[in-house]
Amino acid sequence: MNELDAALLGLLIKDSRLSFADIARQLGCSRAHARARVQALLEEGTVEQFTAVVNPEKLGKVTSTFVDLKVKSHVIEAVANELAAQPEVASLYIMSDLQSLHIHTLTDTQESFLAFAQKYLFGQPDIISVECKNLLKRVKHRRGGARL
Repeated sequence: MNELDAALLGLLIKDSRLSFADIARQLGCSRAHARARVQALLEEGTVEQFTAVVNPEKLGKVTSTFVDLKVKSHVIEAVANELAAQPEVASLYIMSDLQSLHIHTLTDTQESFLAFAQKYLFGQPDIISVECKNLLKRVKHRRGGARL
């Protein structure tokens, strides 16, 4: 990746709705070149998609909880897929020890998180342990992908 592509990605991370003319103006290249570079980044998979970032609080999702699960290794994919399908789960990661899941949930209240936990986490035979922590304050977050 060259400096132009890195700068282009930085612009798209800040505002993926920029026109090719605006991108070209900010990068000092032609509109056609900006369009070609964006298309190339899409085709090679560097840019996976353009999407909207929604403020969960505006939707009433004010309870942000991080959950760390220990799961029996032989069922980690199945447990991960079942949990990922739930609307409360904002993100879910399988960790390198292949028995841990790190999950971020968004719910409207503590009670709705508890209902989620009781239904999908507590008492499940393949879940070894559950650790939950609520977000107090966001200091830095990644919006739109890696910062370059």
